[in-house]
Amino acid sequence: MYNQVHKFKAGVIMKVVYLLFILLFVSCANSHKVGKINSDEGSPQINFDVKEHTLSNGLKVFVVENHKLPIFSYYTFFKVGGKHESDGITGASHFLEHMMFKGAKKYGVNEFDENVEGNGGTNNAYTTNDMTVYYEKMPSEHINLIIDIEADRMGNLLLEPAGFEKERGVVLEERKMRYENSDRGKIYLNMMQAIFEGTPYGTSVIGKVEDLKTVTRDQFFDFFKKFYAPNNAFIFIVGDVDADDVFDEIDKKFGSLKKNEKLAELKKAAVHGGFDFKGKFNRDIYLNGTSVDPMFMLAFKGVKVGPRDAYVLDILSSILGDGQSSYLNKHFVLGKKPKTASIYAANYTLVESGVFFIGGQLLSGVNMKSFKKDLLKKIKKTCSGELTERSLQKVKNQYLVNFFDGLDTNDGIASFLGNRQAFYGDYSHYNKEMEIYNSITLDEVQSSCEKYLKRENSIYLTIWKNNPKSKN
Repeated sequence: MYNQVHKFKAGVIMKVVYLLFILLFVSCANSHKVGKINSDEGSPQINFDVKEHTLSNGLKVFVVENHKLPIFSYYTFFKVGGKHESDGITGASHFLEHMMFKGAKKYGVNEFDENVEGNGGTNNAYTTNDMTVYYEKMPSEHINLIIDIEADRMGNLLLEPAGFEKERGVVLEERKMRYENSDRGKIYLNMMQAIFEGTPYGTSVIGKVEDLKTVTRDQFFDFFKKFYAPNNAFIFIVGDVDADDVFDEIDKKFGSLKKNEKLAELKKAAVHGGFDFKGKFNRDIYLNGTSVDPMFMLAFKGVKVGPRDAYVLDILSSILGDGQSSYLNKHFVLGKKPKTASIYAANYTLVESGVFFIGGQLLSGVNMKSFKKDLLKKIKKTCSGELTERSLQKVKNQYLVNFFDGLDTNDGIASFLGNRQAFYGDYSHYNKEMEIYNSITLDEVQSSCEKYLKRENSIYLTIWKNNPKSKN
């Protein structure tokens, strides 16, 4: 439902967890030869041997050699997403994500998948409010082929007219499936639009239906030329490759692509409205859906990725609503008088803003207004004294394990480092994250709970088949 690629967790180390971690990661580091652990005083430090290269056109390339298996993962991050789109072309980034697989000048229609899958590889992509990411996994012998294909579609995307119109129908159907025909998707979309109303985050990443129906190929091609420039992208390659050879090949294939000299100006203009919260808060939104029992979301003004409060709110979200032992789950799902079939909490931090939300589904017969009152009361009570050192420590220990989950694969390492490069401008930021999470105190968590989870800064949404239509 929501992309939380930058919500990364670390924590204080208790002896058992610390020993488990040392055994697990030292084994990983020794077998893959991609990183090593330094366990001085405080949190452990992981150091990947990342080789960097920047082309004259601004394209940055990062390589981590891992020779355990004859495969590699190739990630391209374009720093363009839904926030850069305007009325008339909403959904451009996501639509282009589809079209990037439909052919370019050298590798034409359908040749991308034929070359990747035909050589034993896999590929995919995703689009968010802040970025668009493409990735492949292939046998190492095909690294030069992927470099050639990626350079071709970055510089010479076809946007072939017949394929463009066909994909328009695919995207419209995807939107219908995700939102119009899904109560879960519909309530999430309406929550995001309400929280970020009047800001560049206040629209759907997949685009407005009216824009998807009327946007032209020329409009998208113009958007592509503006934002798919080499100086608006970087590449992470992890696997059985030689970094120097990769850099040489990328110089040959990408070096002739021209940077967009006006990129900074264009990106500034695209987000001219700013990211300060402008919507109406302390209100209820009633949505009509098909759910037999009401789904709900209680959303609060959040913070962007980076500030210390963002890490504290990560911790708070897990204490409140992550797992069966979380505060809200024990009270509303497992309590003596359960009111919800499920409940969760999440802290979604974007590059320029954020939202903290609690969601779930009520049990049959539970009154929505009464539940909202109980939920706000429980949150206030939790903020003012129910949080404990034990609950904080448990979450920190969970973060430690989750933080390194996936680092035994090329995909995991490329995504792990690439996301930090995208959000912080520094792929090694994970070491700072660990230190920050490690140092968060119970007083900070309680203070942030009281500061951010205020009723006057919230929007409460419900969706089910019996909501009053007059209150949409």
